[in-house]
Amino acid sequence: MANLVIDIGNTLTKVAVFQQDELLQAEHYSNADAETLLQLIDQYQVNQVIVSSVRKDIESWRSSIEKKAELKHFTVEMTAGVHNKYKSPKTLGLDRLAAVIGAMKLFPGKGSLVVDAGTAITYDWIDGAGNFFGGSISPGLNMRYKALNYYTGALPLINADAGFNEIYGNNTETAIRSGVQNGIKYELFGFIQSYYTEEPELNIILSGGDSIFFDTLLKNSIFAPYVKNEPYLVLKGLNAALQNNND
Repeated sequence: MANLVIDIGNTLTKVAVFQQDELLQAEHYSNADAETLLQLIDQYQVNQVIVSSVRKDIESWRSSIEKKAELKHFTVEMTAGVHNKYKSPKTLGLDRLAAVIGAMKLFPGKGSLVVDAGTAITYDWIDGAGNFFGGSISPGLNMRYKALNYYTGALPLINADAGFNEIYGNNTETAIRSGVQNGIKYELFGFIQSYYTEEPELNIILSGGDSIFFDTLLKNSIFAPYVKNEPYLVLKGLNAALQNNND
C-alpha cells in the first residue's frame, strides 16, 4: 500500500506518491481536483493521505478522498523526531517544518541549512541532534521584482527568468537585475557563512521552485561540496511525518 502526499502552497499544489521511502510519482498543479487525486489513489492503491496547506479554506475534494483513504492533516505536533524549539510553534509555517523533517530523514545525525526558494525564501537550520531553533524569511526572487515595480512610479516589471552575472547594471533593467539577483546572492552567502560558524561542514539543502537559481550561485563557490539539491524535500518530510505518526 502507498501514501499520497499533498502540499498546497501559495501558487502550486504539489502531489507525490510514496511506497515507504521510495518516491513513485511527483506532480504539481495550479489546482489539484478530486478526479486527479482519486485517479492516483486507485492507480497506486493508496491507503493513507497527508495534506499540508498554507490556505485557510477547506479543500473541495476532502470528502471524496476520505471515502477512499485515511486522510490526515499535517500539524506542528507531527515533528517526526525533530526537537522543535521554535518560540511560536503555532505560527511556524508547515512547509518549513516539513522541510527540516525531510532534512533529518535524508541526513540523520548531520546538521543542515535548508534553503527553500519559493514565493518567499526561507533559511532554516537543524543541527545534527535534530534540534530546530528557527531561521529567516525574506522576499523571493519574483516578489522582489514585483515589489520594485509596484511600490515605485517608474521602475518597470522585469522578467525574473534571465540571469545576471555582472557586479553592476549599466541601464535601468540591468541595475534592477543587479540589485535583485546580487542582493539574493550576498544574502545567501552571508547566511551560509554565519551558520558555518555554528556548525562547520553542515549540508546546504536547496528546495523550492527557484532552487536552480541558488544552485547556480553556489556551484562554483567554496560551499559547493556541501550543496544538496532536493526539489521534493517538503514532500519527503511530509511522508516521513506520516510514517512516524503511524509508528
